[in-house]
Amino acid sequence: MSTRRTRHARTASVRRTALLLAAACGVSGVLHLVRPSAYDAVVPRSMPGPARLWTTSSGVAEVVVAGALLSTATRRAGGALAAALFVAVFPANVSMALRSLRSSRAGTARRVVTVVRLPLQVPLVASALAVRRAS
Repeated sequence: MSTRRTRHARTASVRRTALLLAAACGVSGVLHLVRPSAYDAVVPRSMPGPARLWTTSSGVAEVVVAGALLSTATRRAGGALAAALFVAVFPANVSMALRSLRSSRAGTARRVVTVVRLPLQVPLVASALAVRRAS
């Protein structure tokens, strides 16, 4: 494969990854803003201030990150911001998993989903950093 084709394939792959991350962040961010009560419940109790503040802030942050990933002019920063965001929300994901494991009302599927999603943060962070490096 020629250098030009290799570069084009790499660019297309980075673009695809950026678009997928943007879609995930955008959908999640909008859901945080449209249905905040669902997210208020997973804000770790140790966070200062009202849960709604954290829910709204993280929703806005996700929408901003999605926008940054969509534009080639801001994609590099968007990749860095996405990686930081995925790391920052990890404590809330751990909190949600622990709460579901302790809850008598949580079904098996919910417990499995909340636990399985924890290690999925690693490829999300790695993908975001790859977008940053390649942009």
